[in-house]
Amino acid sequence: MTRADPISYLEPTQEAGRRFVQRNLAGPVVMLNLLRFRGVADYSDHPELAPSRPISGAEAFNLYVEHTLPFLRETGGDILFLGHGGPFLIGPADEHWDLAMMIRQASAASFLSFASHKGYLAGLGHRTAAVTDSRLLPLSEMALPAAGARP
Repeated sequence: MTRADPISYLEPTQEAGRRFVQRNLAGPVVMLNLLRFRGVADYSDHPELAPSRPISGAEAFNLYVEHTLPFLRETGGDILFLGHGGPFLIGPADEHWDLAMMIRQASAASFLSFASHKGYLAGLGHRTAAVTDSRLLPLSEMALPAAGARP
């Protein structure tokens, strides 16, 4: 990789996973996903999941969502929001995301249970084939500031 090559983020690092666990998030966790898709899905790492004809990264991601939803719901989660992306209104002008998705899990423990579920992992290759870059930001709820309160 040269300096000009962009860095892609597809999987959490061990260090990022450790930091997530150490946050000791209490209560529900919302995962903000930003995703950029390949023009054509790349199933070279998971040929057993490859459709009979070439498909787009967006189509491969749809297969991932269809496969994933039962396992997500079984572990206490669901999709809160799924929407088309595009360029930022505030942010780098040359950066865009094809899809934004928010997943709510009952807790950090239920998220970890989902992420390690054998059934879920069996279809993870659809995501790998679909995505060329991503971001995943775990969010924990906070109370709204009291109306009229001064700092």
